[in-house]
Amino acid sequence: MLLPARRLLFAALVCLLIGVAAAASTRLAEIWQATAAAVVTIATVDAVLARRQRGRLSAQREFARAMPVGTWQTVELHLRLSTGRLTGWLEDGHPPAFASAGLPLSFSLEASRNLRVAYRIAVSQRGRHAFSGLTLRATSPLGFWLVQETVSLVDELRVYPNFARIAHYSLLATDHRLSQIGILQRRRRGEGMEFHQLRDYRQDDSPRRIDWPASARCGRLIAREYQDERDQQIVFLLDCGARMRAHDGDLSHFDHTLNALLLLAYVALRQGDAVGLATFGHAQPRVLLPSKSLATLKKLLNAVYDLEPTLQVPDYLAAGEILTRHLRKRALVVLLTNLRDEDDDTLLPAVHYLRQRHALTLASLREPVLDEVVEAPVTDFDAALLRGAGLEYLQARQRQLALLRRNGLHILDVSPRELPVALINHYWARKRAGEL
Repeated sequence: MLLPARRLLFAALVCLLIGVAAAASTRLAEIWQATAAAVVTIATVDAVLARRQRGRLSAQREFARAMPVGTWQTVELHLRLSTGRLTGWLEDGHPPAFASAGLPLSFSLEASRNLRVAYRIAVSQRGRHAFSGLTLRATSPLGFWLVQETVSLVDELRVYPNFARIAHYSLLATDHRLSQIGILQRRRRGEGMEFHQLRDYRQDDSPRRIDWPASARCGRLIAREYQDERDQQIVFLLDCGARMRAHDGDLSHFDHTLNALLLLAYVALRQGDAVGLATFGHAQPRVLLPSKSLATLKKLLNAVYDLEPTLQVPDYLAAGEILTRHLRKRALVVLLTNLRDEDDDTLLPAVHYLRQRHALTLASLREPVLDEVVEAPVTDFDAALLRGAGLEYLQARQRQLALLRRNGLHILDVSPRELPVALINHYWARKRAGEL
């Protein structure tokens, strides 16, 4: 496709002005005719030359094939020209759901030389996405036209939950600085559930830990040291229904939950436990049986990266029954959801059903916007109504949580941003208490 460039529009404007002047003075008519003929001739020759320069540009896109959601990422384009010289602008066909910065990109390229240009995209939606081709606008040899063409360049991108926090956790754990993000490490030497090793008795050790046969053989006091039990199972029961569509910042509650789920999965796998997953609240529930290998984290990522919350109302009892059919060994089941006061019909039966077979923790996401509504000053009648509705909703929620606690259920009622740290601390507390 040929589009008129600024130079052609300027030449046409000059011809028009001369033509207007020629209408008033016949002596300028020949000048106008000669000028118009020259512009048309040059534009025609330039159009022919412009068409010949099409198809000479080849491109290659370079980017991370797996990206974490909620981040800005760089996409590089490698351009190469077969013959001649080419200048212009290009627009890359990045996924339409992502915002971009740095487009369109200008370029000036000579034959047999590579040019590398880059721009950035805001990765705002998980799942499978595709890049389409490049749209190119190059200046014609004489500058009268812009030659628009499309370079076919299709690439696929997978957007996963944000696993950057896992790397951050790993670095802090290596330096023993987990307290900086609120994770409490209470190492209670000798008070675990599983035998670890024998060592010399220390002054603060309990006498019950003394191994008398070993002490008699060595001629000094020897104590048994225990560690937290391994080979246990952690299974996430993930709500993919309508309640998880609410947003906190740039991410939905569902995305915050996935980030927390992956972080706890990483911690549990490092502790020697098996991790599994079951989803509900959408058309095709997924079940990932617990496993212990570090490859489990990759399986989890591939199982959830393309999930999105639906408009479906969750059925907790049906979810618990599906999970139990696949899960035979006792496990810590972490139910990740956002409670409503109308959930009693299926939630309470599901809680009783699951607790007969497993240790159960309910992690319910609290919506920060409700706290803001309640704390906002009342300036008019509408604000008063809004605050009253918010208070009524929060009170109903608290009544429901109190009822669940009276039934012996462990509950985490936290905001989405607090969920990762709260889950890890709760996991360690239950593990060291021997409740799994």
